[in-house]
Amino acid sequence: MSLAILLAPYLQQDDGGAAALIGSLVPLCCGLIVLLVVIAGLWKVFEKAGQPGWAAIIPIYNNYIMQQIVGRETWWLIFLFIPGLQIVWTIVIGLDMAKSFGKETLWAIGLILFPYVFYPLLGFGDSKYVGPMKAF
Repeated sequence: MSLAILLAPYLQQDDGGAAALIGSLVPLCCGLIVLLVVIAGLWKVFEKAGQPGWAAIIPIYNNYIMQQIVGRETWWLIFLFIPGLQIVWTIVIGLDMAKSFGKETLWAIGLILFPYVFYPLLGFGDSKYVGPMKAF
């Protein structure tokens, strides 16, 4: 038997398979593009701060590098493993990151609420790293 005869019932049906495929590929491609832009922006932020840019693609190590950029101690990584305290970590690092690049509190709010937009802006923008600026 030929392959065409076996597949004929499936090829004649229009069950929306092509639409489902396209409907799932478009968000996937858009998500990958956003991910690449964020990684590139974080890479540039790390390089501006004198850290290795490739650290942006290593999951927990990139958080450690962010802490080094803002001047936080290593033990702050514990916050990432305790449910609920990740929010505290994100807020504190966002505030300190904005100060470390000479930005104001509104920029820090952007880093906290919209990191997919503000980290690439920070990395590709004209801001300069002024040094670690931890708040307390």
